[in-house]
Amino acid sequence: MYDFIKGEIKEISPAHLVLENQNIGYYINISVNTYSGISDKSSCLIYIHEVIREDSHQLYGFFDKNEREIFLQLVSVSGVGANTARVMLSSLTPNEIKNAIIRNDVNLMKSVKGIGAKTAERIILDLRDKVGKITDGDQIPVPMNNTIQEEALSALVMLGFPKVKVEKIINEVLKGNNELSVEMLIKESLKRI
Repeated sequence: MYDFIKGEIKEISPAHLVLENQNIGYYINISVNTYSGISDKSSCLIYIHEVIREDSHQLYGFFDKNEREIFLQLVSVSGVGANTARVMLSSLTPNEIKNAIIRNDVNLMKSVKGIGAKTAERIILDLRDKVGKITDGDQIPVPMNNTIQEEALSALVMLGFPKVKVEKIINEVLKGNNELSVEMLIKESLKRI
């Protein structure tokens, strides 16, 4: 199984990417979310999930691990295939999907093309425990789709702090200042832990 592929972008559209690595061109299915993250680059690193079927081998690519994790959770739901999950990630950000699951927001899920009420309810029911529960009432975290946020979160978790607590603290720090470097975000977060 592939974890990621790093290479030069040879072709890109909102639905696919051809990434050259070691003189091999990989055709990778992507979401609009991933497209917006890499469309202005000439080379990139894409996190991969390979879907092997009897009649095809397909690669699905993601801008970050958070998006790939949501994709994997979505395809684990009965009736949700790789293309449906990709359409969902093209219509909503990974954090919008997480928040819709946590909030039981069937209407937001139904707003995605191809997702009916039953499928939306099944996704919410199956993934509610996997996505995690929000403490402190109905507070929804600020989306963690920024590279600086992810690097700071990763560093603090590696230092041994609980992920949920760290995410909450990072969100609090960023409410006051969105222009922090990774180092400053970690320092400010450590002051509040």
